[in-house]
Amino acid sequence: MEFLFVLIVGLVAGTISGIVGTGSSIMLVPVLVIAFGPKAAVPIMAIAAVMANLARILSWWREIAWRACAAYAVTAAPAAALGAGTLLILPTRFVDAALGAFFILMIPLRRWLAARALTARLWHLAAFGAVIGYLTGIVASTGPISVPLFLAYGLVRGGFLATEAAGSLAVYLSKTLAFRELGALPLELIGDGLIVGAALMAGSFFAKRFVLRIPPERFRHLMDALMLVSGATLLWTALR
Repeated sequence: MEFLFVLIVGLVAGTISGIVGTGSSIMLVPVLVIAFGPKAAVPIMAIAAVMANLARILSWWREIAWRACAAYAVTAAPAAALGAGTLLILPTRFVDAALGAFFILMIPLRRWLAARALTARLWHLAAFGAVIGYLTGIVASTGPISVPLFLAYGLVRGGFLATEAAGSLAVYLSKTLAFRELGALPLELIGDGLIVGAALMAGSFFAKRFVLRIPPERFRHLMDALMLVSGATLLWTALR
């Protein structure tokens, strides 16, 4: 019954993250902790995230901004491997609390940047990619940080979802390989991650029809709402 509940939440999480570009980890990690334990939840989520991002890439393949993806991934992927190593030796409670506060503060900051028409360039993607990649290696998800970065580059809807997913795919592949190399990802957990990832993929494909109907401004409002929920969830996780 626990595993069935995980799959149902995975399907819902995959649909939501397929619409707004992130959020699957925020929804799934608490459920994975209950079903598999805290030490197994992050590696399982890493594998599931690889599959979820792959589904978004396949759904929006023609809209990927490859230069933006490459600029982000070239620094974010190796940094994620370093972060995964850090996760195994350091507590993450303080990191969760800092990220939670940052996510919530990103809402007014994103609006302030949008009001001044500030945009991100390729070197911004590379510079911030290193920081985001390292943090992604430590915590389950940093989507609320990468989302404003790709939106500032000028991407929306399908183009945003595909490009962010392609960059994140490199990050989570690096993170998964690091876990495997460090002995934190046995074959049993790989199987669990593949099953959870299949539910996320199904939700991502289902979400495409909704994305096409969302106006760009409403899409950005959904980003704000998800960042608020993400920040509050991380703060609750750190303080409980």
